[in-house]
Amino acid sequence: MIMPLTALDRPNSYIGKSVPRPNIDRLIQGRGEYVSDVVLPRMAHVVFVRSPHAHARIVAIKSEAAKAAPGVIAIVTGAELAAVITPWVGVLSHLAGLKSAPQHAIAVERACWQGEAVAAVVARSLAEAEDAAELVEVEYEPLDPVTDPLAALEPNAPVIHPALGDNLAFERRIDVGEVDRAFAEAAHVVSARYEFGRHTGVTLEPRAVVADYNAGTGRLTVYQGTQAPHMVQNILASHLGLEEAQVRVVCKDVGGSFGIKVHIYADEMATAALSKLLKRPVKFVADRLESFLTDIHARDHSVDGRMAIDGEGRITALEIDDITGIGPYSMYPRTSAVETNQVLNLTGGSYVLPAYRARGRVVFQNKTMMSQYRAVGHPIACAVAEGLADLAAEAAGLDPAEFRRRNLVPDDAYPCTSATGLKFEGLSHHAALDKLLALMDYVGLRREQAELRQRGIHRGIGLASFIEITNPGAAFYGVGGARISSQDGAVARLDATGALIVHTSVTEQGQGTEAIVAQVAATALGVELDKVRVVLGDTDVIPYGGGTWASRGAGIGGEAVWQASAALKANVLTAAGAMLQAEPTSLDIEAGVVVDADTRRERVSLAELARVVYFRPDTLPLGFQPEFMATRHFVPRNYPFAFTNGIQGSYLEVDTQTGFVTLLGHWVVEDCGRILNPQLVDEQVRGGVVQGLGAALFEHCLYDTEGQLLNGSMADYLVPMAVEMPDIVVGHVETPTAESAIGAKGAGEAGTAGAPAAVMNAINDALSPLNARVTAMPFTPDRILAALGTLPPGD
Repeated sequence: MIMPLTALDRPNSYIGKSVPRPNIDRLIQGRGEYVSDVVLPRMAHVVFVRSPHAHARIVAIKSEAAKAAPGVIAIVTGAELAAVITPWVGVLSHLAGLKSAPQHAIAVERACWQGEAVAAVVARSLAEAEDAAELVEVEYEPLDPVTDPLAALEPNAPVIHPALGDNLAFERRIDVGEVDRAFAEAAHVVSARYEFGRHTGVTLEPRAVVADYNAGTGRLTVYQGTQAPHMVQNILASHLGLEEAQVRVVCKDVGGSFGIKVHIYADEMATAALSKLLKRPVKFVADRLESFLTDIHARDHSVDGRMAIDGEGRITALEIDDITGIGPYSMYPRTSAVETNQVLNLTGGSYVLPAYRARGRVVFQNKTMMSQYRAVGHPIACAVAEGLADLAAEAAGLDPAEFRRRNLVPDDAYPCTSATGLKFEGLSHHAALDKLLALMDYVGLRREQAELRQRGIHRGIGLASFIEITNPGAAFYGVGGARISSQDGAVARLDATGALIVHTSVTEQGQGTEAIVAQVAATALGVELDKVRVVLGDTDVIPYGGGTWASRGAGIGGEAVWQASAALKANVLTAAGAMLQAEPTSLDIEAGVVVDADTRRERVSLAELARVVYFRPDTLPLGFQPEFMATRHFVPRNYPFAFTNGIQGSYLEVDTQTGFVTLLGHWVVEDCGRILNPQLVDEQVRGGVVQGLGAALFEHCLYDTEGQLLNGSMADYLVPMAVEMPDIVVGHVETPTAESAIGAKGAGEAGTAGAPAAVMNAINDALSPLNARVTAMPFTPDRILAALGTLPPGD
């Protein structure tokens, strides 16, 4: 039986095709509009005086000389700004026990990390503000910094916020099944400590904001590169004593985000408050040095893990103990506990786990604040489970691929619930594993590896299976009290020329959101792609929604676009039916023309239909009013998240004389549901892999014991470069979600989730003949040589 084509795969569908981004010509011509490009009348510039100490009492601020400097408009301290903007506390009620101290836009009384703003200098130009900031004299009384998470929990450790009682911000425990019995009866028990270096996003465009408070209208307009315009709108209104309708957030082009710009920062809040205080536009653009000190950092976890297996090499129990330091405050409003929470929820999620125990501790420290960054918690959870899986395979005498085949959740076991209570609709671990092994020629690589070992060349193969949270609903933030919308909306409108205008609440940071929205809308209505214009990022004109984060733009925002465009199509066909004296169900739209559904005979173009509706409604039947606009919102309801899955493979060579790692090949097979645009999905995966490889081999924010960042510049902080990257081959399995018509899940974090684990396992596979192992990221040459016992004395 031949199944009829659906609206998604009919001949004129753009779904599943690689089409050019609508904004690509504008961007490659250098015509992007970023916050730095915004210039307003009477606009001033702010530069923040920042603490050089990780922990210090602010004794006095002397600003007389700075106030007398050319172009200076105002010098504002934290206490002065506190009269304009209220402090905030970064907690969520569903993270039981999470605590944090009130945080101010500019520090009041104490600076709690190196780089925290202690005063603002506002001047006519950036240069004048920078010059005047050098004249501000701040007298500090240094206080004992707390930098190590374990030491911070000692009874005699200084407490950063005495009112909180201790430095423990959050603790969670999970205990499912008979864990102790499983370990006692295990044929093999393997264990290791895994450490993850602190790193940051290093976006091409730094954080930037222009705030313009108009005292005449009582409205605040904020131009900001953000992933969540309505979240920013709510927060600024809440803390500046305004109604949400008094705040407009405009997000134009954004030069990368990776989660860095999903938050709102103290200096951004201060900029908005300064605009209200001074009643004029104020602009802040972070420089690269400020970015290292003030952009959120991520990872920085230490995890003790152990795994029990039976005599057949099947997992019987898994236990982890995770500790992380998050800086002196919990980030607002998404908090700094989510990464640990996800580590606990996700570890071992690919496997059948009869018993699972986990503890996570989140600790205050005097370092830059930590929070959500691309693939929140996923690389940690994946590396711990996959590292232990390789150890267990070795103990059981099994090939790593065979061990996974015996333990991955069967593809026909879904829907099911994980040991931690996560609900899985449908995943494809075994199909992905089989496809990866064929894609990378696993058997051939093993044969090549064995031959090269005979010649003293140490190559390794690493596998890493993973799951990824996408399409999050209210369970992510709404249940905890944060006003971050779990739904997204779309407005589809047919204009007077027959073109389709789509307003969407999801945002674009370079990942191709505009292309996806245009493809979905064009397919749903039945118009050509170049007839679609996408409008996003302006809270005055877009429908209310959560924005783009946690791989939700296509799955949630795209579905809202589909529903709105499909509703508009029904309205258009109703109007066409009235005009043509035909039943709407007998008509269709193809390439911008109303056609007979069965014969495909052209009847009337959308341009002509729009002309009649907008300019000659008198020719339509009496009592009939066409509606050429439709609004729809969407949020998944049956599952709190749409989980995806995949597996990665790494092939590399370790130079045992120098400790250098050469990446020879990387493979990914992932299942993100229905693929809307293959090119965009593949490049999202590849980009994610590169960020994961950066965490595995290069990126590390290094601090001394006094809380001083030692490598806060691009001269010292290593990032992956093109010449160091291998070819990244991407394959797919498609398991569409039934929660939506388009069936799309997310793909933005899959590459980052599994790459570090795959590389770690490959390095350890290469070192296995030498009885060496590394488990602390990044895997730098000195760490590899130390594992080999060949690090020169004094290094």
